[in-house]
Amino acid sequence: MCDTLVVLKNSTKDGVTIFAKNSDREPNEPQALEFYPRMEHDEEFLDCTYIRVPQVKQTYAVMISRPVWMWGAEMGVNEFGLAIGNEAVFTREDKLEKGLTGMDLLRLALERCRNSYEALMLIVKYLEEFGQGGNCGFKSKTYYHNSFIIADPQEAWVLETAGKYWVAEKVKNVRSISNALTIKNKWDLASKNIIEHAVEKGWCKDDKDFDFSKCYSDWFYSHFARGRERHAYTQGCLERNMGEIDVYLVKNIMRSHMLGEGFTPAKGSMRDICMHAGILTRPSQTAASYISQLFEKVPIHWFTATSTPCISVYKPVFMEAGLPDLKLTPDRFYDSDSIWWLHEKLSRRMLGSFKEYFPKIRKQIESLEARLHHKAEELRLEFLNGKASLEELKNLTNNAFAESLRLEDSFVKEVKLKSSGLLYELYWRKVNSEAKIVL
Repeated sequence: MCDTLVVLKNSTKDGVTIFAKNSDREPNEPQALEFYPRMEHDEEFLDCTYIRVPQVKQTYAVMISRPVWMWGAEMGVNEFGLAIGNEAVFTREDKLEKGLTGMDLLRLALERCRNSYEALMLIVKYLEEFGQGGNCGFKSKTYYHNSFIIADPQEAWVLETAGKYWVAEKVKNVRSISNALTIKNKWDLASKNIIEHAVEKGWCKDDKDFDFSKCYSDWFYSHFARGRERHAYTQGCLERNMGEIDVYLVKNIMRSHMLGEGFTPAKGSMRDICMHAGILTRPSQTAASYISQLFEKVPIHWFTATSTPCISVYKPVFMEAGLPDLKLTPDRFYDSDSIWWLHEKLSRRMLGSFKEYFPKIRKQIESLEARLHHKAEELRLEFLNGKASLEELKNLTNNAFAESLRLEDSFVKEVKLKSSGLLYELYWRKVNSEAKIVL
């Protein structure tokens, strides 16, 4: 499960488009943060997660966050400030055993497109040509279709799909999506025969009766994924704060739990934006989070590169300077050299004592982030004016990751293990055993 949002520059406090996504995956499914430079290609085909597609002569530089076992990406951005996030949606259309996953489509668009409209057109072209499909689950087999927010510094689109059928809506001010179709009977672009197909299936009577979300949704899975409730929450937050939205507000949204101050991981739910896994009814956990200030020149990208953003630091990254020389592509099992797995140790140690340690760690995180935010915006302006170097941009990123690691390491040593309830504790013992992590 996931949540993605965009705020166009006409609705932000600082006049810059903001994009954000939480990627929710299985709790032991590591996510990699990777940078790939612009490249020339002479091979004829490209192997995606399950199928191959024709390769292009040149691919653009991209920064992506992807589950380590698949080729495609959950979210990412390219050298032109094109940012994309996808959502699993559950529809009445048949699921293909093999095809392009939503994550494949996302990465292909980032590597091959310069702006949001171009990316939209590429995704729907490949969707119709190759189909979307394949198992998207890590341990458990999971098949679904996809929706996307596709954004650049100037504009953004919402694309929702069901098999090879799709509708697209151009964003006017603010928009969020979650694990449910949201476009009803108004859109800007759509695939051919989308209404005729629904009528043939008996999902509606005619074009006046047609509602894409209602006609194409699988009610059962959409209901229990709680995507409509999460979408209502994020969209409401954005609409209530139009004109005053900044990175700080977006961080709060991406870190939110429905119980507020009464939240503990054991009491979490599928309604949480920052999701914590738990027993059978909550199989997903926020595996990584990403927020971007999509300035026209030198955007600032904020990646956690770790799970549970409520207790993670958003680190500033510049496409121009790249990523730090750290292990940002985790192994499938616990690895003490991996940033992602080191954070897992902290997150899982806090399960039974979350209320005790959360205020203290959050206070330190917010203090660090305030300094990083001020320095990142200051350095960006200096870089644009020729007063700062690429090396200084990279040093800021390096220092941010280093300080984050020191903060988390100090809490790993401080946090004392406490019971989180028998059933919840038994669930996590099994999860930890499978990950080969010792707390």
